[in-house]
Formats: sequence, structure tokens, C-alpha cells
Amino acid sequence: MNEKLKGYKAEGKKLLEKYKIEIWDIIQIKTEKTSYEGIILPRSEYSAPNFINIKLENNYNIGIKVSDIQEIIKIGKREASYKIPEKEFPINKNLPKVKLLGTGGTVASRLDYTTGAVIPSFTPGELFSAVPELAEVCNLECEMIFEILSENMKYENWQKLAKKVAEAANSGVSGVMIGHGTDTMSFTSAALSFMLKDLSIPVVLVGSQRSSDRPSSDAALNLINAAVVSSSDIAEVVVSMLGSTSHDYGLIHRGTLVRKMHSSVRNTFRTINSIPLGMVKNREIKMFTQDYRKRSKLNTVAITNFEKKIALIYSYPEIDNELIDFYTDKGYKGIVFAGTGLGHLPTTLYDSIERAVQEGLTLLMTTQTLHGFVGMNVYSTGRELQNMGIIPGRNLLPEVAYVKLGWVLGQTSNPEEIKGLLLQNIAGEFLEREIPIAFNYNIDELLKQNKL
Repeated sequence: MNEKLKGYKAEGKKLLEKYKIEIWDIIQIKTEKTSYEGIILPRSEYSAPNFINIKLENNYNIGIKVSDIQEIIKIGKREASYKIPEKEFPINKNLPKVKLLGTGGTVASRLDYTTGAVIPSFTPGELFSAVPELAEVCNLECEMIFEILSENMKYENWQKLAKKVAEAANSGVSGVMIGHGTDTMSFTSAALSFMLKDLSIPVVLVGSQRSSDRPSSDAALNLINAAVVSSSDIAEVVVSMLGSTSHDYGLIHRGTLVRKMHSSVRNTFRTINSIPLGMVKNREIKMFTQDYRKRSKLNTVAITNFEKKIALIYSYPEIDNELIDFYTDKGYKGIVFAGTGLGHLPTTLYDSIERAVQEGLTLLMTTQTLHGFVGMNVYSTGRELQNMGIIPGRNLLPEVAYVKLGWVLGQTSNPEEIKGLLLQNIAGEFLEREIPIAFNYNIDELLKQNKL
């Protein structure tokens, strides 16, 4: 791509080439009705080709339709800087050392209003410039592991992260934070929960719904809260995110019970079938339970073998046998079903299910209702599916079941051992029962009623 005209194509590019205009040129654009003066900006490669983008003197960005432009005059040039201001991160010997591993996402980024681009800020100095309060909580060390959109996360990324966490845990740091995009954060938290054996320190996944320069951003508070949790006595993989839209506290969610439950609100993460492990408010932690793994001096081991030939299938009316047959024909090793209700699938799938089991696939059932447990002994359909060989997944969320199945199949190919591991509570993924208030908990009300 021509960096001098980045994002421009077709008629927009031709017009700029005609007037010998490049990105960052200060230009005057004349139309029949008026004229505009500003800096020509780069464009997204997915933008419509028939517009020219400029930043006006008042800092607003506008797009001008190519067909309306009569003339372009070059006045000068002013190239934007993508560098974030950096200040030296102060070291305080009385504060704990925390390692921040970067994977991408919004939490350690800000928006450059000149270009509209999201810029990562990832050295300690850059983060200190953006969130100076971090220096009051910890001594920060940063390492960018990879920089990807969270929807592009793969099991190889989980493996690399697990090894980096184990390395950090055994090096003497107080805790590890992982900056992560929110869309697949629950997949990664589950994967690390299973992959990290004898975890000795807190591992805190943190993200944000809005970039750090926006007035409504949750990035700074989430980072501060995550740093606080990273110094706590929790030795589990957890997600620490905003707990209310009023920005007054964050919640600590177990990595195998958490889910993103809204596409855009800032307090999007919820613990499912239970309540959060605790909350962070004014840099202090209040635990809601003592039933969590405590910090230790054990040697943390990353057990990362993972079987990638697994699938996650949601049941729906008129689901076709061909869907299951496809995975069987392709040599897949296992399927997680997100069944309806208590864990049901249409009886029309029985032939394909029996064939899949006969050919050695491991089939695990969850419920797409999310809240509640699989109950495959209640109705005849559930009993029949169990009889065919489908394993009930109790309260496993579909994505947690998917990750657990892949991890278990990475450890053994013995059917009895597979079933035993799938039904074993490895990382707090199984609950004895659903807590009654979990379906619609309100932390503020619970605190007022002293129920926690």
C-alpha cells in the first residue's frame, strides 16, 4: 500500500495524485458552495473510496465527497506523531513488583484524534503517563507478548501466555497482569486456569470497553484495580473489570466462571451461577468468599498441550445431521454441545451422535441458558443422550467446556481418563450448587443487606 496515500483508492486516490497531495499535507479544498482548510488524514482500508478526509483547525475531522471538489491547493505539511509521551516510572522499594503482559486490546491504548487510530501504550513510562496512579500501587514491568485483536486469539497464544506466566511466577514477581481484549477474555482466562499447575501468585486479566483518553473510559480504573489484585493473596487466574457504570468499584471474577454479558456497557463481565470472588474499591479488596486458592511458594508449571480439533455447536431448531457428520468426517476429536434447556438435542441427531461416539469423538454437554446446571436425568431425551455417550458438563459455560475439552484431550487419549478429567474440578470450574442470588445479583444491595 502507498503510505503517502494510505487508505485512499479509486477516485479519491486519483484526485489526490492529480494535485500531488500526500497524507499530512495542509490543504485547501474548494467546492461550489464553500472551501475547507485542514490536514489530509490517512483512511481505513475499508473506507468508501469517494471521500477525502481532513482535520479542520477546530480539531473536527470531516469527509468531503470527491464529486463536490473543484480544486485542491497545497499550503504546507504537518505530520502527526504517533508517539505517546513517556515519563520515567518511579521505583518504590516498598511496593510489590508486578509484571504486565500485553496481548492487544483497548486497556493499554489511547485514541489519536489526529488520525482516529488506536495507539498502544505499553512501556512502563507510557503507562505511567496515561495512568500515574499505577506508581502508587506497584513497581511495573511490561512485556508485549503479541499484539492481536482478541477475536483472533488461538490456542498457540494461550500456550505462549501460560509459559510466560509460569516464568514470571517463578521469577519472584508479586503478580501478573494480562492486558487483553474483552471479546474472548473468558476463553483465555479459562485456558490459563487449566494450563497453569500449582499457580503461586495472582494472574489478573484486565481490559476495557473504551479507550483510555475518553472521559467515560474504564481503562485507568481497571488497570489500577488489576494492579491491586495482582498484589493480593489470590493464587488463581481471575478477571478484574469494572463492577458498576458509576466507576466506584471493580469486581474479581474466577477465570472459569466469568463471561462477557453485554457488547458495550462498561460493567459487562459477570460471574455465572455464583457471585464474584470479591471487589476492589478505593484500592482495597473485600473478598466475598474464602473459597479460593491462596498465594504459595510452589513452583508454577505450564502444562500447555492442547487438542485443536474440537468444535462448539449450539443446538437450534432444524439443526442438520450434516453438521455433526462434518466434524466426524474431518477427524475431529471432540465436540461441546450447547444444548437447550437442561442439556437437550433434537432426536433427529441421534444417528450422527451415535456414529461420532463410535468413531471415538468425546462429546460434552452444556446448556445455552448459561445460568443453571445441565440435568440430563430429568427427561427422556437427556437420558438417551447420556446412554449414547454424551458426558454431562454440569454448570460449565460453553466456552469453558470448549477450552477444558481441548486441554483434556491434549493430556490423554484414554477414554476413561478423558471422562475422569472432564468430570474433575480442576480450576474451580464446577460448583456444588447454584447460589440462589447469582442469577440477578446486585453488589450494592448485597453490601447494604450485609449478605456478603
